[in-house]
Amino acid sequence: MNIKNENVFLWPIRIYYEDTDSGGVVYYANYLKFMERARTEWLRAEGFEQDELIAKENVIFAVRSVQADYLSPARFNEELIVTTQVVKKGKASITVEQAVKRNDDVLCKATIKIACLNAQNFKPAVMPENLFNKI
Repeated sequence: MNIKNENVFLWPIRIYYEDTDSGGVVYYANYLKFMERARTEWLRAEGFEQDELIAKENVIFAVRSVQADYLSPARFNEELIVTTQVVKKGKASITVEQAVKRNDDVLCKATIKIACLNAQNFKPAVMPENLFNKI
């Protein structure tokens, strides 16, 4: 179940054993997976399925850059929230700020720039107008 708080999308996750490293904490790359899933669910909550965007609009999204800060570890079986908020949008890209939180504590935060690409040639493409207007 997702929650939208003003312009911030919230997606709950639980940490599974497979998410942790030998030290019992979440492996750093998994935070990016959690953020990817939250962005997919955010688009879905806004009424956009990525496979339909490919089939009907011939566009895909690809991460262009990530700036991540790891602040505190998450551990097995914890329930966390991943936040997603658009901070900038252009005709062919969006920039989102995301965070993985335990209650009010930010464990990891990132600024992620996402490019809209033509699904056939992977060149920059103008975002579909209905998607641009909705986000």
